[in-house]
Amino acid sequence: MASIATNTKRNGAVLIISLIFILVFSSLAVSMAAISGTNVQFSENQRKINRSIACAESGFDVIRFWLNRVSISGIVSEEQRFNYIAASLQSELADEYITNVTASYDGSSITIPSVTLNSENASSFSAVITPLDTDTLRIDVTGTYSSITRTIRANYYFGERGNTVFDFGVATKGPLSLTGNIELEGVNVSVEASVYIESQNSNLALSITGNSQIAGDVSIVNSLAAVDLQGGQAGIGGETGQDAIENHVTFGTPPSEFPKPNPSLFEPYVTSIVDANTNTSSDATFENVRILANTNPNFSGQVTLKGIVYIETPNIVDFTGSVDITGIVVGDGSLEDNSGTNQVIFRGDVESHPITELPEETQFYGLHDQTGTFVMAPGFNVSFGGSFNTLSGAIAGNGIEFFGNAGGIINGSIINYSEEEMTLSGNSDLYFNRSGTSEAPAGFVPDIVLVYNPTSYTEVM
Repeated sequence: MASIATNTKRNGAVLIISLIFILVFSSLAVSMAAISGTNVQFSENQRKINRSIACAESGFDVIRFWLNRVSISGIVSEEQRFNYIAASLQSELADEYITNVTASYDGSSITIPSVTLNSENASSFSAVITPLDTDTLRIDVTGTYSSITRTIRANYYFGERGNTVFDFGVATKGPLSLTGNIELEGVNVSVEASVYIESQNSNLALSITGNSQIAGDVSIVNSLAAVDLQGGQAGIGGETGQDAIENHVTFGTPPSEFPKPNPSLFEPYVTSIVDANTNTSSDATFENVRILANTNPNFSGQVTLKGIVYIETPNIVDFTGSVDITGIVVGDGSLEDNSGTNQVIFRGDVESHPITELPEETQFYGLHDQTGTFVMAPGFNVSFGGSFNTLSGAIAGNGIEFFGNAGGIINGSIINYSEEEMTLSGNSDLYFNRSGTSEAPAGFVPDIVLVYNPTSYTEVM
């Protein structure tokens, strides 16, 4: 009887142990099911977060696209730049008939309300652009997916548009012709005498005849353009014939910026006038002078010019005598005027001095910093027929010509805004010295653009 009782007790213990194992495994199964459910939910939430970040990045790319189209004239003051950006962004969207992206401006920030990316899963983005200071903008773009939102943030700063025509010795919108014995050389390196030609209205972009040479390379925007070298010595980059064209001419080069001249910058300095009653046939000195419209003076004596020479349109200003100038010649014409009605002609010898050498006198205060420009005359044909040692700055106009024995060193670039042919003829040896020039010459207005700062990119919770 005792033996039977012992077996019964053992059978009961096995049952209990079995029930314990069943309970443990059931608990594990429930726990694993709960954990799996949590992981699924976590994965779903992470997927939504990633989708919301993707929506924000999509919106950021959209905002970057439109901001990259905005350029601001250098004339616009730093305090007004943000207002200009708001107006420009609204105008760009309207001009392109973009209706799903709108921009509102409340005087302190630009807001782009929710833009739907996918209506089925409530994908969208919105953005706010805020000025941090006069140099920096902050862009906050919020992406939404389902009910999850994430924001990315980055900064833009203001910078000048690069790749300007001042990177060349000669830059012209129209074709270029060299005839006779023309030498375009670099004072320090040959690249200082490089040439940029747009020639969009003429497929003959460059013609060189006689013994003329261009020491630097030539960049031509018109991809269909041709170069004509006539004569055994006509050359580019130290080579002649087809080798010169193949090795030193680039066709279809990206366009460079022609900065807009701003003659009005110099007008406040003008304190005296030249009119029809002014004697310009004898030796004379003029300081900060305005040449009134329709005067058409002929300076036949030895003339000394100091400060600003401001020429109103219409006018033909002829220097048949010698000229000694410490300053800047400025014309107030239009960049669209290629008629040749307005002219500045230097027929005699020119002695040019940097504007920094002006006397430290009241009438010249502020001019000592206006460096890098010798002639800035939009709407004027500017021509040189006499020799010179050095011209102290860039020369810009609507039509540039060198003829006769004109030649010497130019401390800057020659900029031709005219689409008509620019001609260099005679025995003009031009040596370009552009070393140390990192900023646009005085009076030329660069385009201000928004530059993305990738190091500022961050995700904002």
